[in-house]
Amino acid sequence: MLNRLKDVEKRYEELMARLCDPTVVSQPDLYRDLMKESRYLEPIVEKYRAYAQALSREAEAKLLIETESDRELQELAAEERKAAKKEAEEYAEELKILLLPRDPNDEKNVIMEIRAGAGGEESALFAASLFRMYTLYAQARHYQIETVGVNETELGGFKEISFVIDGDGAYSRMKFESGVHRVQRVPETEAGGRIHTSTATVAVLPEAEEVDVDIDPTDLQIDTFRSSGAGGQHINKTESAIRITHIPTGTVVECQDERSQHKNRDKAMRVLRSRLLEQKQTEQQSAIAADRRAQVGTGDRSERIRTYNFPQGRVTDHRIGLTLYKIEAIMNGDLDEIIDSLITADRAQKLQEG
Repeated sequence: MLNRLKDVEKRYEELMARLCDPTVVSQPDLYRDLMKESRYLEPIVEKYRAYAQALSREAEAKLLIETESDRELQELAAEERKAAKKEAEEYAEELKILLLPRDPNDEKNVIMEIRAGAGGEESALFAASLFRMYTLYAQARHYQIETVGVNETELGGFKEISFVIDGDGAYSRMKFESGVHRVQRVPETEAGGRIHTSTATVAVLPEAEEVDVDIDPTDLQIDTFRSSGAGGQHINKTESAIRITHIPTGTVVECQDERSQHKNRDKAMRVLRSRLLEQKQTEQQSAIAADRRAQVGTGDRSERIRTYNFPQGRVTDHRIGLTLYKIEAIMNGDLDEIIDSLITADRAQKLQEG
């Protein structure tokens, strides 16, 4: 591990030197890529240097014990050695986690799709509640959120909504949300006050760049149509909405959020690239292992991952057995405790496998 850490420190120092080079600063794309890599390596280097310092203190204390004749100084040195050794062991464990292979998608933006599931209108209202929850979470982390397409019901629910979350490390946080979310509550549409159980499905895709997926323009069928709102009412009279069909896979993407046909096409292509990238990665993962997607949080989207029980005020994540009694805060975007716990469990699993 020490040799690997020395290589990481060397690379970090090279990056710091290059980022001060005017020729690099004048190339925005290169500068951005180097900054991204340096931000990833910085916590590893900082922890490694603290680890090396603790090892040095332990060695100095050991030498003092062996060479010092004064008993009181020996005792002080023994205490220092014990403290430094414990510190070094803690840093070593933290470094093992930091050195785990990172998901190459972690730094990417996210395309999320929420679809109403079982439960009729109540499931559509729950889908809208989930969208609000993710919007508030994104705002709290200073991410940008942009709607791509929405199919709204007359009561303000969503049969389906897709949106982009743009921000550093967005996928590393949001990827754990993929799966079936279940709600237990008294619906607004229920006069008798009975508790209903409904579901909504969340899909989380890393946003693909053009270099990630090669799309032949001749494989695309692009149709235009008029944007419409809930109940079929027309938002505008121009055919600005876009439907793109990827003929080889049958993948269909629609976007009608913008009044500009050009903007809708760009958004639809972003979603299409990401869906095709996910298909490609799923096929590769299936070929490599029986089920590598059994990792915490990034599994099959048909898996029930979380229950929101309003009468009891609790949210339970079934993957890690975590129950929190603060449903109002969570629905208002306070997701960090859940996501941090999922990240910790995922890392623990990878350490065990590794």
